[in-house]
Amino acid sequence: MLPGQELPHYTYDDFKLWEGAWELIAGIPYAMTPTPSYRHQRISQIIARLLDEGLDDCESCHALLPVDWIVAEDIIVEPDNMVICYQPKGKFLTKAPSIIFEILSPSTATKDRTTKYSIYEHEGVKYYCIVDPENSVAKVYRLQEGRYIKQLDATDEVFTFDVAKCQFNFDFSRIWAE
Repeated sequence: MLPGQELPHYTYDDFKLWEGAWELIAGIPYAMTPTPSYRHQRISQIIARLLDEGLDDCESCHALLPVDWIVAEDIIVEPDNMVICYQPKGKFLTKAPSIIFEILSPSTATKDRTTKYSIYEHEGVKYYCIVDPENSVAKVYRLQEGRYIKQLDATDEVFTFDVAKCQFNFDFSRIWAE
């Protein structure tokens, strides 16, 4: 870098003016392109359905598809699938979800495994599931004493999520169906 030059540091005020799909992490913009593959979208749709069905009897929690979560003025992420156990105020999320699923793709895998892992852990997301479509495995992490502890490398297992006043089983074997 040349003396006196600094990289731009963007904030939510900049972010809300951009066209297209973006995430903002530590003031650095990340384009959400290319558009996710068919398999990625199919897995996301199945996860959404399974989360929604699992929460049928839970009045306090809701399954969501991608929506912006404003973590800080310069950190805005858009998880693939999530569960929130509160009623959001406004167009975006401003509080941590209870469960987040990120589906790896070639353009996001490193960010999902490192940067977002750290953000979600720091912000108190109770469960973080990193879904690897290429290997048909999902790594399930649970927040314990402020750190993520891996619970399971799920392929065909059923895992019980325990959030707020709700508990439900999630059958990972169903997300790999073509």
